[in-house]
Amino acid sequence: MSRPRRQVTLCYLVLLALVLAGCGGGTRERGHATLWITRDRGAHVLMVRDVPAGINAIQALDGVAEIETRYGGRYVQSIDGIEGSLSDRSDWFWFVNGIEGDRSAAEYRLHPGDIEWWDYRSWAKQMRQPVVVGAFPEPFLHGFGGKRPRAVVIGRQRGAHALARLVRGTVASQAPEGANVLRLIRAAPRFTAHERAGGGVEFVFAGDARRLAAHPSLYRFRYEVP
Repeated sequence: MSRPRRQVTLCYLVLLALVLAGCGGGTRERGHATLWITRDRGAHVLMVRDVPAGINAIQALDGVAEIETRYGGRYVQSIDGIEGSLSDRSDWFWFVNGIEGDRSAAEYRLHPGDIEWWDYRSWAKQMRQPVVVGAFPEPFLHGFGGKRPRAVVIGRQRGAHALARLVRGTVASQAPEGANVLRLIRAAPRFTAHERAGGGVEFVFAGDARRLAAHPSLYRFRYEVP
């Protein structure tokens, strides 16, 4: 069950002080991460907050929302009264920098610049969504778990070099193994993402690359487009 709001806030402030002092749980991470809470594949934004880096994803969530957990505090059952339901086939799913969590959120320690994203949605038609575009230009900038693969933009469209600068990568003709790839194609407008065989992710974008480079948050909170 969730703790009283006053106790949660006090614990969170103490934890924040420990992190800033460089001794929170033995970590020396400094800086901050961002936490998003949304519903229905990002269609409804419920909360955006700054949280300290150096704490785990559930601790960060517990500091800004009323939560209930299960399985010994390893999984989130409810956020601010919105509860996962087996009968409704709806639940909370979490991402870091647009990459679906591959472990308990209690085991993921936030790094500076990370975007922690919780989305409540139906899993009736689709259980997993390994990568989503709504945190772009993540995960190109901060990767996942503190590991940032090489970033590569593939395509000759105008704006390719501007996008390469945005994601701190290079323009190339082919994708190295394990790289995070932003592939520019000529087709009906769309923006999708998937895992790459051998590691890394691939974002596929069809549209105005110069506009995307100038306004990287254009597709904020969306799983994919269209």
